[in-house]
Parts: sequence; C-alpha cells; structure tokens
Amino acid sequence: MLQKIKKIDGVIVVILVLLMVISIFAIYSVTNGRDKLDGFQIKMIKFYVLGFIAFLGLTFVDYRLLVKYALYAYISGVGLLVLVSFIGKEENGAQGWIKFGSVGLQPAELFKLVLILFLAAVLFRKNKNKLSFLHDILPLGLITLLPFLIVISQNDLGNALSYIVILIGLLWIGNIKFMHALIGLLIIGGSAAAGIMSYIHFHDEIKNFLTDINRSHWVERFDPWLVPDKATAKASYHTKNAMLAIASGGMSGEGYMEGTSVQTDRVPYTYSDSIFVQIAEEFGFVGSAAVLLLYFILIHRMILIALESRDRGGPFLIVGIVAMLLYQIFENIGAFIGLMPLTGITLPFISYGGTSLLINMASIGLVMSVRLHGQEIEEEFPKNTSYPAPAKQM
Repeated sequence: MLQKIKKIDGVIVVILVLLMVISIFAIYSVTNGRDKLDGFQIKMIKFYVLGFIAFLGLTFVDYRLLVKYALYAYISGVGLLVLVSFIGKEENGAQGWIKFGSVGLQPAELFKLVLILFLAAVLFRKNKNKLSFLHDILPLGLITLLPFLIVISQNDLGNALSYIVILIGLLWIGNIKFMHALIGLLIIGGSAAAGIMSYIHFHDEIKNFLTDINRSHWVERFDPWLVPDKATAKASYHTKNAMLAIASGGMSGEGYMEGTSVQTDRVPYTYSDSIFVQIAEEFGFVGSAAVLLLYFILIHRMILIALESRDRGGPFLIVGIVAMLLYQIFENIGAFIGLMPLTGITLPFISYGGTSLLINMASIGLVMSVRLHGQEIEEEFPKNTSYPAPAKQM
C-alpha cells in the first residue's frame, strides 16, 4: 500500500487542492448572505470531501476490473437515462435530475464516465488492429448514439454533445484509418457549418419548428450565439451581462467580492455554470489565465500518464477523460465569450454541483489508477467476457 501511495502523482493532487480552494472562495464570493444561496461554500466543501474519497477509492482499485464489467455499467446507465425521461425533474429547461429529497442526481453526468469505460473496453479488444468502418466504427457510433438521443430528448444539449466528443477522442487513439478520420471530420465539419448557416438564413422557420416540438429552450440557447440581433431580451440577458462582466475585469480585476455584475446578480448562476465570469470580473485576465494554466498542467500530467502506461486499456480511459474535460472547459468558457452556445455545462472542479464534481474526481481517480496499475503486464479479458473478439478487416 505504501508503495502505491508513493506512486500517486503529487502534481495532480496539488492542482486538485488548488482548484478546490478557488472553487470554495469563488462560490463564497457570490453566495455569502444571499438567502437560499448562503452557505453553498460549506456544501461544496462536503462535496469535495466525498470527491476526494471517490478519487482515492478509484485510485487503489485496478481500473482493468472496471473496464472488464463496463458492459453491465453501460446497460444500467442507459436504463437510468430512460428512467429520467419518466420521473426526472426539470431544471433550467432540461429534464435531467432524479431527486431523493433534497439530494439530486444527474444521470447524464454519470453516464459520461460509463461511456468512457465501455468504449475503452470495446477498443481494448481490437488488439491494435486498424478500425474497420462496418465492424468497429459503426457499432461504436451506435453505442454512443443511443444515450445521445435519450439525453437530447431531455433538452440536455451540453451533456449529449459531450458523448460525441468522447467518441471522437477515443476513435482518434483507437487506430482509426486516416481516410475514415478525414471523411468523418469533413462530414462533422460540413454538417456543423450547414446547420449554422441554415439556422441563420432560415431562422424564423427553424424557430417555429423547434417551438412546435417543444424545443424552444434551444432557441434561447442558439439565438444569442448565432443571431444576437434577433434574440429576445430574456434569451440574451445572460450572455450579454456575462461578456460585460468579463470585459470590466480588465487585466487584474475589480477585486475579490468587488465585482459589480456578479455581486449584484446581473449574471445568473454565478455559483455554478457562470462561475468563470466571477473569476474573470474579480481577478481579471491574470486570474483567468491562472485557472487555465492549472487546467493545462492537469491535462498535461494526464497525457504523460497515458504515454507511460504499458497496458493498452489505460490510454483509452485517459484520452476519453481528457476529451470530456477539454470539452467542458472549452464549452463553459467559450459560451461567455461568444465562441459557443450557452448549454449549462459546468466548469470542471470549480462550479458548484455535487454530481459533476464527484464524476470529475472519480475520473481523475481512474487516471491515477492507470498510473498505479498500468505498468503491470497487460492481460486480455477472460474468454467468457461479453465483448466480441477483434473483427476481421474489410
């Protein structure tokens, strides 16, 4: 046990502690003395205690054991997502929460880690062979498409898109053929460009269609991003005030607990989705850059662990987790500077939220498990495993 403790990456632990401190002080700044929000920093400390327990627990569990039984986790996760469609509670336009009294669980957040485990398990069985379209890429796409459609139907666009990003990241490391990768990128890029242009040029028709199918929530997300001149005051209120707050922060910020916009509640959800706005306004470019530097070092250390792993399953897990975190960081910050639509994705390790923090901490625990166990000689799954043998190439 002592030898395993010594192998834990101290840099990653230090970064997690620093992000925890930033999170607690940022949440305190925007919730102190504010009715129902007062004391959220104490709740976040409790979430972090549970998060570090999850981190340490998964650190000492051999990740290969989790990968081995990932199929059952996937089936259970999909069942939980379906259950949300029937009994889930709606928050901020998305039906994605299961409530247990005052405690809430967001299965779409949990499923990101489940999807990473299952896709990694399937790719592990490829035994370094090139991925064929019919036998590999198509099934992996369908595995991802099912939860994507379920979560999209719940109006949770942010988490649904994260599944696609995770798939792309794992296909990239999964030995995909160059031509397949090129065609895929062209299709995705072309579809995204066509969708954006269509939304701009046929805005009224698309808006009416989305309203008719009970997706007006999406219009409020896309209008401020793509057609700000046509966005309603209600739809653009969040992003406009966020941009003004970030701009007012300047180089060094207005000072801790001195941010005009975040302290007067002109920016909604500054304790959760919009917490980057608080950091940018009160600590300016310097504070924002410091947070991004911590993320960069964290991602860099994770990639180094993947490169050092002798077991083929470890890098799959880490790349999936890296893709998940990079998407969350880019989407969250990009939404407040006009690069991305506002989807409600939290800023990893800093935004208030129990489910998202526990999943992120558990993910880093898996990365650390790869560091502890990935140097051992790799072992194939038992013959009675549920996963198919490597497919023949086309």
